Amino acid sequence: MAKVSVIGAGSWGVALALLLHTNHHQVTVWSIDPEEIRMLDQKREHQTKLPGIMLPAEMQFTTDLEGALCEAQLAVLAVPSPYVRSTAAAMKPYIKKGMILVSVAKGIEEATLYTMSQIIEEEIPQADVAVLSEPSHAEEVGRGLVTTVVVGAHSKKTAELVRDTFMNTVFRVYTSPDILGIELGGSLKNVIALAAGIADGIGCGDNAKAALITRGIAEITRLGVAIGGKKETFGGLSGIGDLIVTCQSRHSRNRRAGMLIGQGKTMQEAMDEVQMVVEGVYSAKAAKALADQYHVNMPIVEEVNRILFEGKNAQRSLEELMHRDKVMEHTELPWE
Repeated sequence: MAKVSVIGAGSWGVALALLLHTNHHQVTVWSIDPEEIRMLDQKREHQTKLPGIMLPAEMQFTTDLEGALCEAQLAVLAVPSPYVRSTAAAMKPYIKKGMILVSVAKGIEEATLYTMSQIIEEEIPQADVAVLSEPSHAEEVGRGLVTTVVVGAHSKKTAELVRDTFMNTVFRVYTSPDILGIELGGSLKNVIALAAGIADGIGCGDNAKAALITRGIAEITRLGVAIGGKKETFGGLSGIGDLIVTCQSRHSRNRRAGMLIGQGKTMQEAMDEVQMVVEGVYSAKAAKALADQYHVNMPIVEEVNRILFEGKNAQRSLEELMHRDKVMEHTELPWE
């Protein structure tokens, strides 16, 4: 049994905290919001984000960051990506040298084009940073439904320790040395999921959804490999696996926001209605900037940016995607 602190009491943080408690770890959950902590402590339920999933009496909740971390053997950073840097900076004084810190947020920082682990390593250089990414939703993990994820770390030892901390009969954990690829797959898929939701919103069918998923993973792989990720990673859980579930699931906030935009709402109206952080909106500009920097063609990402930030009509974007130049699917394949 380990003492584990989960920093962030959103749906994903709480679902992972419950999983860790099920694995017999001593779990403390931190939030900056006193009202959220009061609700969790008194009601033993996150009534707005994970309604119906009851939390055990042994699980502790606090707004005291130092108290949450001072005796922890492992920490999970589960705040939304826009708040990772500020939260990591606040955590720094309480993280012991070599302590394992598992990042579970997905995103790319627009100002620096850093992944979440790169931000954490800059703010907390003494930490041993790992990442956990997955084709999963908190609603299902919280209910104990079967899920598979991948953990990336700099060392095999760290990856296997994190694997053993999280893994049980319904939560299978694979390991990988490709931290960069895992994070890029988990971040960029949110932008493609927005496109998939937009397609649903304007009335496209399953054929269009399949095309967006397939061509979306092609774009993600091109960029990811150009930056330094491994091609195999994008064909795995944090690539095509995470993309499928985020484009298809009713739980996906990115898909839902995209649907609302496709139905005519503005980006801000869609985000307000979803009432949760829509990571794809925050990653879209960064994805476009990375594509420009590495000279990678990403037409779906480009159109999502135009819809989000230039007010382009979604139907017009679809038409222009369909009328691009005629090309081979895989240019590296030779003709006979």
